[in-house]
Amino acid sequence: MRSRPPAWGALAAALLLPAARPPDDRPNILWLIGEDLGVELECYGTREVRTPALNRLAAEGVRYTRFYTTAPVCSPSRSAFMTGMYATSIGAHHHRSHRGDGYALPEGVRLLTDWFRDAGYCTANVVQLPAACGFKGTGKTDWNFTPPPRPFDTNRWEDLPSRQPFFAQINFQETHRKFNGPRRADPAKVEIPPYYPDHPVTREDWARYLDAVMELDRKVGLVLEQLDRDGLADRTVVVFFGDNGQAHVRGKQFVYEEGLHVPLILRWPKRFPAPPQVRPGLVDDRLLSAIDLAPTMLDLAGVRKPPKMQGRIFLGPRADPPAEFVFGARDRCDETVFRLRTVRDARYRYIRNFTPDRPFLQPNAYKEKQYPVWNLLKQLHAEGRLTPEAAVLCAPTMTEEELYDLERDPHEIRNLARSPEHQEALRRLRAALERWIEETDDQGRFPEPKPAPPRK
Repeated sequence: MRSRPPAWGALAAALLLPAARPPDDRPNILWLIGEDLGVELECYGTREVRTPALNRLAAEGVRYTRFYTTAPVCSPSRSAFMTGMYATSIGAHHHRSHRGDGYALPEGVRLLTDWFRDAGYCTANVVQLPAACGFKGTGKTDWNFTPPPRPFDTNRWEDLPSRQPFFAQINFQETHRKFNGPRRADPAKVEIPPYYPDHPVTREDWARYLDAVMELDRKVGLVLEQLDRDGLADRTVVVFFGDNGQAHVRGKQFVYEEGLHVPLILRWPKRFPAPPQVRPGLVDDRLLSAIDLAPTMLDLAGVRKPPKMQGRIFLGPRADPPAEFVFGARDRCDETVFRLRTVRDARYRYIRNFTPDRPFLQPNAYKEKQYPVWNLLKQLHAEGRLTPEAAVLCAPTMTEEELYDLERDPHEIRNLARSPEHQEALRRLRAALERWIEETDDQGRFPEPKPAPPRK
């Protein structure tokens, strides 16, 4: 059972800094969240994709190269970055669990919007955008717990200019399957990762993903233009990131780089002095976790980091020292049960599979319906037409431990767990992961009482 902290009321009341400055002396904060989006952007070096709006945002701000979500699927990932806590610590680790069962956050853990509201911020999950934008936000939340009755104050952009300072987010679904965007990428020119079959089906699917990335970029550009029109740009910290990794076979729902590595771009407003870690055009290689966003944003708003919050502050004078490791976890997704844990440092990724008896292509109705390469792999494997790198995905069982040198093997296809010269790295990362599991009270150690039905 999870231990409970002392009574929260008096502690919560003490968290806000003294109100020494008026509300308009604090920046607005706008999150732009791409669904199922990896780092396949032009400013991250991807070919056959054009992302001028995000290129400009990166040129005007900071582009982070090692930013990771803590889970490779939306609901545990969003549960984590909206609380600053690992989903495995707060019982939110199973995908789309606790729907309608009244499960509440542990005492002392709150939504980020609650902390902002207490600090005098208007909070918004924007769905209704001005007509000039020509689209709506998705309003996605997807948390694995019962939220408070009113997690946001509004869903309308038009409320923001008159209710500053604000913390707002806009969610974009273009890169969530089914991919949404006009056809622009050439399937013959896209770069296919070596663990997928180089096949017309794969190329078409990858090109459609890049088409969706370009459509997302177009819409981000429209939002940034609206921010300028409304006179908000010089007062608003803009943060663009993905909620989890790319929606491809070995990406979303798995704990390789493709499932956890997402873009993060932050632009600082001209009205406010920039933190020392921010300047236009900077490329920041620090290891960052998505749960670091919550305490960092609160700190920018003058709110002390809540005592239970596990994320680290990465901007400003109170920034924590750079992290040595980032961690990730995957548990049940839809009807498919795995327990995977991972840690990476500046060079290596270690993966521990607590369910190695199960195949990578374990039945999953969602991926079988939405991912054409998922079924293509099975077909080509039956025909004996897969490369060794792709055939690994069709094996009847999985490896208990994996270790990858990300400098020499960025696609994670050469498992070094049994390599004699890499045993020191293996032991070091294995020990780090074991400590994390214990210190964060990983609830995945205990069986789920009632798994959810398959997703249709």
